[in-house]
Amino acid sequence: MIKRIKGKYIVLSEAAERSFGTYKTLKEARNRLRQIEFFRRVKKKK
Repeated sequence: MIKRIKGKYIVLSEAAERSFGTYKTLKEARNRLRQIEFFRRVKKKK
């Protein structure tokens, strides 16, 4: 999930327990979220 706080975008876990980084643009935040989701799926397949 991506939240905008004080002009920056923060990538958070679904339970909002963990932050995966703060980014200046929405594009950067979406890219990071895609990376996280990709590796989550790869890990589940094993």
